[in-house]
Amino acid sequence: MTNEVISVKGLRKSFKDKDVLKGVDFEVRRGEIFALLGSNGAGKTTTVNILSTLMKPDGGEACICGFDVQRQPDDVRQSISLTGQFAALDGMLTGRENLMLIAKLRGAANPAQVADNLLARFSLKDAANRRADQYSGGMKRRLDIAMSLIGKPAVIFLDEPTTGLDPEARIEVWAAVKELADGGTTILLTTQYLEEAEQLAGRIAILHEGKIITTGTLAELKRMFPPAEVEYIEKQPTLEEIFLAIIGKKGEM
Repeated sequence: MTNEVISVKGLRKSFKDKDVLKGVDFEVRRGEIFALLGSNGAGKTTTVNILSTLMKPDGGEACICGFDVQRQPDDVRQSISLTGQFAALDGMLTGRENLMLIAKLRGAANPAQVADNLLARFSLKDAANRRADQYSGGMKRRLDIAMSLIGKPAVIFLDEPTTGLDPEARIEVWAAVKELADGGTTILLTTQYLEEAEQLAGRIAILHEGKIITTGTLAELKRMFPPAEVEYIEKQPTLEEIFLAIIGKKGEM
């Protein structure tokens, strides 16, 4: 049985005369956090939209859990959940009501129990009966991610999940994402925050001008740099330095 849960080969997409994806290739293994790292406009969200069946590619192949995103979209949708850049909550409903609504739509046998379990898991029990529009940014994100778990999807797409959050809220979301991965969920994370990729991802792919220009673990990417310089202390390159160096080097080729 293959360990690949997401397989992307030669993915291409254009909008009018602009080529956004120019032959993207990568795979994501079962139970890992895989970060798609790139600047604004690099094609991260377009990739996620194609993989989640919201958009058709112009070429290439993409499979989720063995299902082709174009030929078997219904099977793909049963296998995934998507959390976009902004929390998809009903602010007029309480946190518990938001969860129960999704549980009912997903056909859960006991929506109330599902909601209570997720509220406890994401440390939202004390705010369960408070309207969602009164939640902090980090709480809204945690609730949004909790909603994405209903139905136990094999794959979760997190498209820039901490955009606009303050540092404290970002750390809250990171903790929630790590917990999901520890539970065996496969996560494809898109981000432009280098520290986020460094904190969360087992492997990182750098998407630049519509192409994946390198993929590897943080340790593998660091080995692309010269050995650490010895000054008063050893200076190891940060992921930000690696990213900028790779973009500068590859972008000129």
